[in-house]
Amino acid sequence: MSLLRLEPRGQASRAMVYLTPVLAVALTLASGFLLFLALGFDPVKALHAFFIQPISTARGLGELIVKATPLVLIGVGLAIGFRANVWNIGAEGQLTLGAIVGGGIGLAFYGDGGWWVLPLMVLGGVAGGMLWAAIPAWLKLRFNASEILTSLMLTYVALLLLNYLINGPYRDPEGFAFPESRMFEPDATLPHLIQGTRVHLGSLFALLAVAGGWVLMSRTFIGFQIRVIGLTPAAAGYAGFNEKRIVWLTLLLSGGLAGLAGLGEVAGPIGQITPSISPGYGFTAIIVAFLGRLHPVGILLAGLLMALSFIGGEAAQIALGLPKAITGVFQGMLLFFLLACDVLIRYRVRLGARRVAA
Repeated sequence: MSLLRLEPRGQASRAMVYLTPVLAVALTLASGFLLFLALGFDPVKALHAFFIQPISTARGLGELIVKATPLVLIGVGLAIGFRANVWNIGAEGQLTLGAIVGGGIGLAFYGDGGWWVLPLMVLGGVAGGMLWAAIPAWLKLRFNASEILTSLMLTYVALLLLNYLINGPYRDPEGFAFPESRMFEPDATLPHLIQGTRVHLGSLFALLAVAGGWVLMSRTFIGFQIRVIGLTPAAAGYAGFNEKRIVWLTLLLSGGLAGLAGLGEVAGPIGQITPSISPGYGFTAIIVAFLGRLHPVGILLAGLLMALSFIGGEAAQIALGLPKAITGVFQGMLLFFLLACDVLIRYRVRLGARRVAA
């Protein structure tokens, strides 16, 4: 006899849609407390080092914004596609192509640049991400290939391409054979917005993406089509909505924003092209999108939270000697609890066994 049971709701709970992310965060913190206790660390000190200490200074808050910028940019683009049931899982590869193309423009004009180089790099970054996203879009519409698999596999192709370029054409000729490019010139780097921090112009791009995503989804006919196709494809077909156009739009948009995020990394905090551009922003942004309930404002808040997990993991490594994997553990727990708590949207928990009529 079960003491707890799940009872279907008459309709999905709108309140639980927004409460379950909060519950998932609370359960993640509680599990982290137990995890640190089991590892022999003072859980209060460990959680303080992970979540409070990194943002206790202006510089720490700046790092939070820097880490959140690519997550928000990518998350907004992915969420728009997810709302249309277009599952782009390859944002990490699109980020890499954005860095390759946009950064390549900066290297091509090394020593001969001007104010116009940075705008060209931004356009190149967006174009690179869109180009890489166009491949799974074409394969889906031409051969009905799953965009989940094709976009994901293209991520590894992009990383191999980056490895080739950074050990070949992009390698700094004065870098003593280290696999990295020249440092970008000032005209090819994103200007800092807050003195004493690394917050750069890309943060404004992220805010514009949030605002643009909200307007697109809630105030335009295209956004209405995206929502209808995602909820009821049959009704969208009867209404004459062009599903192929939406597939192209959502994949190119998400790819372009991911490419912009990649350009923001190499022209921002990194300042050059290196073999490791991203610690996994493209994959983490999937969690960000769902934690933010596929809403641009929610994605902004979720991006800040996930950025805190990155800088908190680094702070905990330094302060307590915790392994690097602790960041992934917290992100994994958050995704696990979010998926588990989502059951409460359509089911309610009841105490006691179900009564059976005699």
